[in-house]
Amino acid sequence: MKLLAFPLLVSLSLLTAAAQAEEVRVYSGRHYNTDRQSYKAFSDQTGIKVRLIEASGISLVERLKREGSNTKADVIILVDAARINNAAKAGLFQSINSPKLNSEVPARYRDPGNRWFGIARRVRAIIINPNQVNPSQVQTYAQLASPDLKGKVCLRNRKNVYNQSLVADQLAIRGEVKTKAWLKGLISNVSQPYFPGDIALIRAVAQGKCGVGVVNHYYLARMRAGINGTKDQKLGNQVKIVMPNPAHVNISAAAVSKYAKNKSAAVKLIEFLASPNGSRGIAGPTFEFPLTGVGGSTYLKGMTKFTPDNVSISQLSALNPKAIQLMAQAGWQ
Repeated sequence: MKLLAFPLLVSLSLLTAAAQAEEVRVYSGRHYNTDRQSYKAFSDQTGIKVRLIEASGISLVERLKREGSNTKADVIILVDAARINNAAKAGLFQSINSPKLNSEVPARYRDPGNRWFGIARRVRAIIINPNQVNPSQVQTYAQLASPDLKGKVCLRNRKNVYNQSLVADQLAIRGEVKTKAWLKGLISNVSQPYFPGDIALIRAVAQGKCGVGVVNHYYLARMRAGINGTKDQKLGNQVKIVMPNPAHVNISAAAVSKYAKNKSAAVKLIEFLASPNGSRGIAGPTFEFPLTGVGGSTYLKGMTKFTPDNVSISQLSALNPKAIQLMAQAGWQ
């Protein structure tokens, strides 16, 4: 019996290692239950189990820093350009070599150092109450600063990362002097308190408390689909949406943790999510856009005709500190 003990221990050890290799642990800053459908599809296809922890992006980044080499995370999924790139700069991700990802993820939606890769897109859109503002008057972000909109513009607060990235986007396109002037005009048009979320802002525009607002497009699509109930569905159908052309596009992105225990499985999961079918699978139920194309949901009516501007996700991140500074100087609360 003693002669069998060592081989048995080796066999058990190998089995344990094999089981661990067939599992991938995900820290996700996305808060959509429908994402689990994509993880299940991946598991069905590969046999690799997905263990999921969901929390706010900020808390997940802090958790990764705190856990260090003891982290259980293999894959990190975050939303917004600045948050993704800042986590990469903090050394929380590792560079991966994947010809598949380099081929299927457009260059503007992936890190030049191969530390993160986009999986879904969202557009910062303009919503309008047509009883207060003629939609033809507000076809660009620049027109939000028009004196004709005095007292009619509503915004989320300055801490909102999506608005920070919008301002960073304008900095990249217009430069600092013109962006300052734009912010001055934009903030002078705000009369309502700043909103904590996009859905509350859409409700306010629909109810005539505001004439114009800026939101991520999919929040309106979700309301129109009735996901938040019939009352919100009715309000969602009362507003018009404008997709500025060119449009500011932000992303959700995935990365491999610096201390991933199951790197091979982690890379496979990211390759799956960023593939044409995988990106459509994760973007479709949330009414986001896949990395290429726009999907076919009827609730995206009026939202699919847009041209992304030429600002890369890396540029948005680099300009984030300056954007926050200019927002504060302009009085964006």
